[in-house]
Amino acid sequence: MSGQKRFHKVAVLLGGPSSERAVSLRSGAAVAQALRERGYEVAEVVVGEDSSFAIPAGTEVAFVAMHGRFGEDGAIQALLRKQGVPHTGSSPEASARAFDKSKSKPVIAAAGIPTPPFEFLRKGQARTLPLPVVVKPVRQGSSVGVSRVFREDEWAPALELALGYDDVALVEEFIPGKELTVGVVGETVLPVVEIVTADGNFDYEQKYTPGKSSHRIPADIPAETARACQEAALACFRALGCSGMGRVDIRLRPDGRFFVLELNNIPGMTEVSLLPDAARAHGWSFPELCERILNVV
Repeated sequence: MSGQKRFHKVAVLLGGPSSERAVSLRSGAAVAQALRERGYEVAEVVVGEDSSFAIPAGTEVAFVAMHGRFGEDGAIQALLRKQGVPHTGSSPEASARAFDKSKSKPVIAAAGIPTPPFEFLRKGQARTLPLPVVVKPVRQGSSVGVSRVFREDEWAPALELALGYDDVALVEEFIPGKELTVGVVGETVLPVVEIVTADGNFDYEQKYTPGKSSHRIPADIPAETARACQEAALACFRALGCSGMGRVDIRLRPDGRFFVLELNNIPGMTEVSLLPDAARAHGWSFPELCERILNVV
């Protein structure tokens, strides 16, 4: 990517207090190295497990490479804005909306974007959706606390697991078929990625263990379906008020109908992550992707 750099001194924020700290440390280290390759002066700021951090003097912009709570939920973005430090990604408000499924799912549905039938349950509340369902904590990422439930005897433990992370659980209809994801950087929608796993379950281990899953780009789907998925991803990004970057997860049924599950407003940036793979297929190297994310601040 040619032209003048908008920023020179960059602080890459990584780590943090969430259950995804280990992944964030890998994402942040990769981003820092990539930006150094592009000629930036980079400081790696490891955010403590107690959420403590200090931005170096002279920092012009923060690249937030933190996943999960405090990173994706708008908290660190709000603190950076109080300090007058511009940051990558969405605003504090949009980050909070996208991260909390109890806020984002109603917005997605109200925008007319296809999403599976869903409900929110607290402890002691009865499920109304028929099996099979997927149960998720409303404020976690990377498939932490997520269960697929196919039999009634699996239901209670799955709900208990999700409620161990949050006081509210998202329960949605399980959509059989292909796992797809679509990245957005600025106003550019990246190619559709199909995620292939041995058992069709793209869980935490499959996401972060090299060789456990593979990415098919372009996805093995009809061109018109791919276009529709890209349009839905951009519509989701806009409906939630996001900016900078995001990655929208989609399920495609065998009958050709697709359903948007959620938007990740700080997607993984590790060596096995989806957004960098999609960017490569689009013709952007990993360092160029990182620079483009900086340039849409």
